[in-house]
Amino acid sequence: MIKYITIALLFLGFLGFSQETEIESQTLSAIVINAQTDKTLESVHVVNLNKVLGTITNQKGEFSITASVNDTLYFSYLGFKSQKIRVTNDMFKFKDTKISLTELAYALEEVIVRPYQLTGYLEIDVKNMPINNAYQYSISGLNVGYEAGKKNPSAATKVLGAILNPADLLRNLFGKKPNQMRKLRQVKEDDAIRDLLASKFDRETLTELLQIEKVDIEDILNNCSYSKSFISTANDLQILDAISSCYEEFKVLNRKK
Repeated sequence: MIKYITIALLFLGFLGFSQETEIESQTLSAIVINAQTDKTLESVHVVNLNKVLGTITNQKGEFSITASVNDTLYFSYLGFKSQKIRVTNDMFKFKDTKISLTELAYALEEVIVRPYQLTGYLEIDVKNMPINNAYQYSISGLNVGYEAGKKNPSAATKVLGAILNPADLLRNLFGKKPNQMRKLRQVKEDDAIRDLLASKFDRETLTELLQIEKVDIEDILNNCSYSKSFISTANDLQILDAISSCYEEFKVLNRKK
C-alpha cells in the first residue's frame, strides 16, 4: 500500500513539474501600434533578449514569440524609438495586448537642451559650470594620461590595452561576460535577428543582445586588427560576424596557454 501511495505522489509531482515547465515558456501574442496615431505597424522587429529569438509583425501589426514571465522584449522599427518591454502574466492572459512605439520626431521633442549662461563674474560662472566626472588614468613611467569617460565599464581595460598584448585585453573583455558571449552562436542562427542586424548600424541591438557596451565592441575589434573604417561603416550583422570570428580565435589562443 505504501508503495502505491509513493508511486502516486511521484506521479503527481511529475505532472506538477511538467505543468510548471509548460507555464515557464509560452507563446506570447500582441499587437504593435503607433503611439501617436494608434495605427498598427507592419515589419516591426521583435527580439526576445533572454531566449535570443526574433520575429516581425505582420500586416495587422500582430506578432507571436516564445517567452516567459520577466523576459525582456526589444522592439525596433525604422523611424521609431527602440523600446524594451518586460513580459508580465497579464500579457499571456489578455490576447489584445498592444505595444506602443513613439516616432523619433516626437521622441526628440522631449529632449531639453539647457545652455550655460555666463554672467561675466568668475566666482559665479565657475559654480554654474558642469563638473567633469570622467575618470583619469596614468601609467607609471609613461608621460601620458588617459580619460576613460564617466561610468565606463571598460575604463581600466582601455588603459591596460595600451601596453598589454592584444590577447590579454581580449581575455579581459570576453572573460567578463562569458554567458553573454555564448549568445553569439544563438544570434547567428535566428534569421529574424540576422535580418534586423543587417539593417542596423547603431550597435544598439548588439549591445542589448550581448549585454556589453559599445566601447567594448570597439576594443574587441581594434585588438583583432579590424580597421577603423570597417568598425565605423559595417552594419551590425557584419560586426557580429567579426566579433564571433575574433572570439573563436581567442578561444584557440586561450587553449594553447
